[in-house]
Amino acid sequence: MTDPYVPGHGDASYDVLHYDLDLGYKLVGNRLDGDVTLTCLARTDLTAVHIDLARLRVAKVWVDGRVARASHRSGRIRVDVRATAGDRFEVRVKYSGQPRTIVIRALGDAGWEELDDGVIVAGQPHGAPSWFPCNDRPDNKATYSFRLAAPSGYYVAMSGDLTDQVDRGSTTQWTYQQRAPMAPYLATVQIGRYAVRRLDDRIRVVAPHDVRGNGYDASFGTQPEMMRFFESRFGPYPFESYTVVITDDDLEIPLESQSLSTFGRNFASDNWESIRLVAHELSHQWFGNAVTVRSWRDIWLHEGFACYAEWLWSEESGRESAARRASRHYVKLARSPQDLLLADPTPDLMFDDRVYKRGALTLHALRCAVGDEVFFEILRRWVDEHRGGNIGTQDFEDLCTTVAGRSFTRLFDAWLRHLPLPPLPTPI
Repeated sequence: MTDPYVPGHGDASYDVLHYDLDLGYKLVGNRLDGDVTLTCLARTDLTAVHIDLARLRVAKVWVDGRVARASHRSGRIRVDVRATAGDRFEVRVKYSGQPRTIVIRALGDAGWEELDDGVIVAGQPHGAPSWFPCNDRPDNKATYSFRLAAPSGYYVAMSGDLTDQVDRGSTTQWTYQQRAPMAPYLATVQIGRYAVRRLDDRIRVVAPHDVRGNGYDASFGTQPEMMRFFESRFGPYPFESYTVVITDDDLEIPLESQSLSTFGRNFASDNWESIRLVAHELSHQWFGNAVTVRSWRDIWLHEGFACYAEWLWSEESGRESAARRASRHYVKLARSPQDLLLADPTPDLMFDDRVYKRGALTLHALRCAVGDEVFFEILRRWVDEHRGGNIGTQDFEDLCTTVAGRSFTRLFDAWLRHLPLPPLPTPI
């Protein structure tokens, strides 16, 4: 059984260990050509596997170098594979077409989207199959090799480290490597007429030439300081580099992906709403990307943590304290409907703002219960012990018990598994 929050995606009978993507893209006509090889591991005895790929035409499929029998219906490729549990095998898929977003009623649309002059990919939670064949499960992390040829004059940013860039007349081939395990929904490609600005040896901003000024400096220019602060609280930054893409278009919300975040130019602003989201997306590199849920029902472990990171940065940067922000958001939550169960919010509410704020308040309640020294030790160990892996709420509860030396069942029951909002605690 795959994740019920994203029906019809993923196949638990096998894991992908590595994706090798060879892509070509033409902006005129929105044409994508792909040749992708999946290195796989059978988890059970197999006669067939399902691979997710939506709205693109499959030309041919190979298994271990031989043409395989395959069918493609309703966004899934069924491929005949004979393997026993523990066997490795390769599936190669050649395909093409005009990529578009994928719509799931409860979740909305996600995936490949054309801009006025470029492309963005919003992968979370179900958009990965809009542009490459994958086993679309958050608990199936793999490494990736990307090669993408696009028209010269456009910059291509992907969720990994740029290792090569070769001009070939009217096109340029970009090569990226993602060496850290990554869930398919965290893979992305962003294409636009961008320039690169390096903020330090790890952080770069990819943006239109004219995005600059006081708003840019206040929001995006402070990221090296944010990075150092988050490392002091959460442990070392978990990837080799971090890229922020600022599109020429305005975007309603930023987009999360591994080692790369995407914002519209409207977020180059000195107001707190923009600054907090820059901090939010950076913190997702620890909470959501390095450490990723097994099941979408535990999404508070991503969004609650990233929201609390906003409050921590507010305190560190001389704005409101985390306690003050917790108090204000508690009042707002108390006035909201008490019909969201944080431990299982349902697909309709998984991105509801109450998941973010109640999740952050859960962490604040824990901090109040154990004190700063133990609280930040819990966060650092959480990342250190689970980096590159998948987790659930019980794993976090168990770690809290181990580090603090006592159980927090009553606290987590009240905040996660009961509907009424518990009292806001005060620090010890």
